[in-house]
Formats: sequence, structure tokens, C-alpha cells
Amino acid sequence: MQESVEGKKKLIIKIVVTILAVCAVGGVWFVKNGQEPVAEGMSADDLKMRQEKEAVEGYFPLHVTEEIDLEGLKSYGLPIVIDFGADSCAPCKAMAPVLETLNEEMAGEAIVLFVDVWKYNDLASDFPIEVIPTQVFIDSEGNPYAPDENEEIQFLQYSYRDTGEIAFTVHQGGITEEQLRNVIAEMEAGND
Repeated sequence: MQESVEGKKKLIIKIVVTILAVCAVGGVWFVKNGQEPVAEGMSADDLKMRQEKEAVEGYFPLHVTEEIDLEGLKSYGLPIVIDFGADSCAPCKAMAPVLETLNEEMAGEAIVLFVDVWKYNDLASDFPIEVIPTQVFIDSEGNPYAPDENEEIQFLQYSYRDTGEIAFTVHQGGITEEQLRNVIAEMEAGND
């Protein structure tokens, strides 16, 4: 009988140790996975700044990899610039820093997006893209941008066949940061 009691004590100890081990492993997993992942080389300050920027209404990551919900974007009441290009196209590479700067600086004031058409070709199918880079411009009221005739930048406007209404305003080729800022400011003024 005493052996039976000893056997039960050993069994209980094994069960308790197993439960404690499972709890310890589970606790470590929850602590590790409950924290925001930090990108390699990103400091805690950089992570905090990224989180604050993402909390701003109207902030969108620069690189689009999924469907473009144009009606959803228009609902923010912000000017929209969508640059269709490729990471390996020379003029597109020259524009990349401009797009990054404007996407960060204008969060909540304008939506600046980039679509790599060589990686995500299907995302360009609803837009009149003939060459890259091509920028599509939509004013803060959700309408295709109506450029000033005196504008030094050449824009193309595409119309619907059945109504003749302007569907898209685009610019083909590279565009400078100053030119892009001026166009965004003009598109923003359309909402005043």
C-alpha cells in the first residue's frame, strides 16, 4: 500500500512539472508574440514614429500590393496621386525618393501611392497606363484633376466614350518634387 502512495505522489509530481513547463513555454510565447515586431535595424523611436504616423487618418503605405479601392480612397477627401512604375525602371528609381518623401510628409493631407506594375500588373488594369512611370491624379473632391492650361507639365485626360466625361487625368514620365507638390496643392485647393 505504501508503494501505491509513493507511485501516486510521483505521478502527481510528473503531472505538476509538465503543467508548469507548458505554462512557462506558453508564457514565453505570449510575451514574445504580444509585442509589435520591429523591423531589422529599426529603433524603438522609429517604431513609435511609424505607429504614430499610421494612426493619422489618411495615412497609407506608399507601396500598393493589393487591390486599389479608388472609391474608398476618394472618401477621405484628400488629393490622390498614384504612380505606376517599376522598381527596376530608371526614371521610376529617380522618382522613388520624391514619392517616399511626399508619402511621409503629406500623410493626412494627400494620398501618395506607388504600384510596381511589373510585380503587380493586375493593379494597373483599371487605369490608362501606356508607359512607366505614369501618375494618375484625383483632386480632393474625388474628381480627375483639372489642370490649369498654363501648367508647364503636360497632362493627358481620358474620357468615357459614352458620356464624354473625364475619367482620368495622368502625366506620363518623371515629375519633379516641386512640380508634384504644386499639383497636389492645386488639387487640395479644389476642396476649399
